[in-house]
Amino acid sequence: MSRFAPDIAPADIVPVILGAPAWARLGIAVRDPRLRARAAETLARSILDGLDGDVPADDANQLSLGL
Repeated sequence: MSRFAPDIAPADIVPVILGAPAWARLGIAVRDPRLRARAAETLARSILDGLDGDVPADDANQLSLGL
């Protein structure tokens, strides 16, 4: 990985993977090859977007949780 991204450590990738959609993280382990491929693509896209440094904008349609 040092050839393409010398400043990225595995510890930098862990929160990005855990922040990916849950269905994609679970979907890479299913038996259906089409669903597994879609899940892997979504997980890869989430990792690339997370490492890109762009923070996703808040969705106005998302309800906030009152804590």
